[in-house]
Amino acid sequence: MAGVRKPVVEVRRSQRRRRTVSAYRDGERVVVLIPDQFSRAEESEWVDRMLARLAAREGRLARSDDELLVRATRLIKLYLPEHGAQAVPASVRWVTNQNGRWGSCTPADGTIRLSHRVQDMPDWVIDYVLLHELAHLIVPSHNARFWALVGRYPKTERARGYLEGVAAAAGTALAD
Repeated sequence: MAGVRKPVVEVRRSQRRRRTVSAYRDGERVVVLIPDQFSRAEESEWVDRMLARLAAREGRLARSDDELLVRATRLIKLYLPEHGAQAVPASVRWVTNQNGRWGSCTPADGTIRLSHRVQDMPDWVIDYVLLHELAHLIVPSHNARFWALVGRYPKTERARGYLEGVAAAAGTALAD
């Protein structure tokens, strides 16, 4: 297949490792850890298997801007149905320039941006951050009406706690 580059693979054999095989990405290369007693054929088989597993896992984690719009549409139908077109964003996208907040919304032009740092978080956390920003299309401030809209999401408190924990672990205080 033209255009598909196989990553550089480093195989590390371990005398202590008996049955388990694992792999992880280290920059541009993939490190595969295998038992020392594996034959070259077993090594080759396991390298291929672990590359496939990594690719599948990374494929699940790769979330696109298009997927965000689909997700936003679903959240509007579930939690903001009476707001119709007012809650529909002009655009929703991932950005890499937001390190002080999880997401942002510009109600004037209907744009929503989510920090790339949220991309690998659980779906229910992404849904919370996205619904939070969608609610800003209806209520620009963080007043009681805004929090009532966000509170329709059943995992609001759980997601806020998750985000607070991530921020605390990173040693940052992030804005709502």
